[in-house]
Amino acid sequence: MAVEIRRIKAICFDVDGTLSDTDDLWVSNLAAALRPFAFLFPQRNCEAFARRVVMASESPSNLVYHLLDRLDLDDDMLRLYHFVSRLTVPRKPASFWLIPGVKELLQELHLHYSLAVVSARDESTFRFLEQFDLLPYFSAVAISDTCRHTKPYPDPVLWAAQKMGAAPQEILMVGDTGVDIRAGRMAGAQTAGVLCGFGREKDLRRAGADLILSTTAELWDVFQPNEQRVKSPTKI
Repeated sequence: MAVEIRRIKAICFDVDGTLSDTDDLWVSNLAAALRPFAFLFPQRNCEAFARRVVMASESPSNLVYHLLDRLDLDDDMLRLYHFVSRLTVPRKPASFWLIPGVKELLQELHLHYSLAVVSARDESTFRFLEQFDLLPYFSAVAISDTCRHTKPYPDPVLWAAQKMGAAPQEILMVGDTGVDIRAGRMAGAQTAGVLCGFGREKDLRRAGADLILSTTAELWDVFQPNEQRVKSPTKI
């Protein structure tokens, strides 16, 4: 299968691993914390161990969040999280990393398509977008509590489609995990998986991605005439 470009009028993007280089940031932070114990690791390589931990934790955390969502407990947990956060000592605002080429991609795409964010993150989504001045490119931003259910339910994709004035079948959902792909497919959208985040190619294929790219920045090549493409994407 391949994406039908002519059908697309709007594009939804996940954040973590799709726009934000979250996994590499987490790996860097964990590796820094482990550095005093570097002597415990082969060749004193904390980064390799940190990356294995981060990648292994992604699927269980998605499963827990999905179960809370199905039990209608996600809003309660979110309120508890915010309550505890207010009781803790104020910390330096989180800094985010941007996946290379993403800002240039959005600058081009927003001239031709309506764009939206569909994230299971909380209000930190807006802090990420503001840090890199990305908000002007998006017509809608769905976060964890925008709809009753978040991904992998189709609710936030359908909500974003309505905000952008597009039919679900005119949407392309872009994300790095099977959760993103399933949400897009359940909404009736086409889907593109990217390998620059937490997901693995076999998981994206299993979820039914119409297109798989090495990185989000390659998406612009997909919308160009064949003779202008710099690098061909991997199609299913």
